[in-house]
Amino acid sequence: MNLHLSLAPLISLVAGILILVMPKLLNFIVAIYLILIGLVGLFGASSLRLS
Repeated sequence: MNLHLSLAPLISLVAGILILVMPKLLNFIVAIYLILIGLVGLFGASSLRLS
């Protein structure tokens, strides 16, 4: 059985949980999320293989 995790949904899940727990972190979490998604888009996800 192979388990392949995508980076974007995993980050989204963690960010959503953190926003529910601490709503004041919303701007900070969104900024980090956008930066990470931008870096993945620029450099490609092939260099970030987790398996």
